Amino acid sequence: MDNRNRNENKPTVKKEENAVVLDYLSRGYVKSDMSKFGGKPIAQAIGTEKFTLLELAPKNGVDLEIQDTVYIGKGKRDKIYRVLGKLDYENLTATSRIELDYAIRDIVEANEEKFVEFFNTADSVSTRMHSLELIPGIGKKYMWDIIKAREKPFESFKDISERLPTLADPAGMIVNRVKQELDTTKPKRGKNKYYLFTQPPRASRR
Repeated sequence: MDNRNRNENKPTVKKEENAVVLDYLSRGYVKSDMSKFGGKPIAQAIGTEKFTLLELAPKNGVDLEIQDTVYIGKGKRDKIYRVLGKLDYENLTATSRIELDYAIRDIVEANEEKFVEFFNTADSVSTRMHSLELIPGIGKKYMWDIIKAREKPFESFKDISERLPTLADPAGMIVNRVKQELDTTKPKRGKNKYYLFTQPPRASRR
């Protein structure tokens, strides 16, 4: 196979610049097999751009707070020494799973314009399915209501819920979809096989 063509078909991976701390373990994981970095301080976090779950190593002497936003991009970092790698949903701690809902909602609400634009411009993901159908609580039942209403573009989450009372919490609908995409404990079939807001996992090597 032509390596050049194969590389051209790979999706662009979006690097996270900032992340929200979901849990901070100052003494590392209780179970030594949880990470190759056992015994050292570690944080579980979620990226603010593509909701990537990550493991982070803080700088020496730095204690992290849950729900803190930390810079993890290139250049000087104030609190993070190293991004250790991606984290699978099933390896989130109990604390991280609780905090995940709050973190995702905060990210969605902080980027309201971006997600309102999704409601304004969402299109089909296949010949048989529209991306709006993938949002929990919408489905085919309310999809056409949204498409008709957005002939006058939505301006905010409040605008959406006021013009479409059946969508009382559009931000919450986005949050639920993000969680579905992140959850690797369930098979990705049907509506769950599409990734609207997160990055799909890397294809396994054969």
